[in-house]
Amino acid sequence: MSTADTIERSLALIEAALAEHGLEYNRVDDGDGEGRSIVAVLPGERKLKTTCLLTVGQHGVRVEAFVCRHADEDTEAVYRFLLRRNRHLFGVHYTIDRINDIYLVGRISTESLTAAELDRVLGQVLEAADGDFNTILEIGFHTSIRREWRWRTVRGESLRNLEAFEHLVTDEDREAVARGQVILDDAPPAAAPDRPDLPE
Repeated sequence: MSTADTIERSLALIEAALAEHGLEYNRVDDGDGEGRSIVAVLPGERKLKTTCLLTVGQHGVRVEAFVCRHADEDTEAVYRFLLRRNRHLFGVHYTIDRINDIYLVGRISTESLTAAELDRVLGQVLEAADGDFNTILEIGFHTSIRREWRWRTVRGESLRNLEAFEHLVTDEDREAVARGQVILDDAPPAAAPDRPDLPE
């Protein structure tokens, strides 16, 4: 079987498996007209969706999923958490890109690529990205979350998507809001590294 046939067969298997699970996906052009990549969207709860890029080559499939942008603070603690999590992950691991944004990456060999194996690996991607999302935010964005809580509270805006982080709000934050010591002319702070993933 030629390389092109092997790649097309792998793409067809991936598309059939994604369709069977009712997942949103589409094949994308890799820039050379070959279309060897598929973008799949994995729905979650804490992180509403995780976009996963599946790139098929001669020897297997590269799996890459964006988790969140680089931490605003306590980066060493964030990296410590990610490295410890790597010990317990199957088929993928945490990494960072050149601007320190956080991803999950992995590979499935052509010989190992089955619907069941793909399901296991994507299940691990979803479990990690969705399960670890709030923890990463708490460690690496706690000051931004507190600022946004104050900003929204003063304006009377919904706090629904910040409920999971209410334990981060301090007495100092509540007193500052009560005294009106929040700068109302500031643009809204970015509480999350991936704001579209937080439900309004």
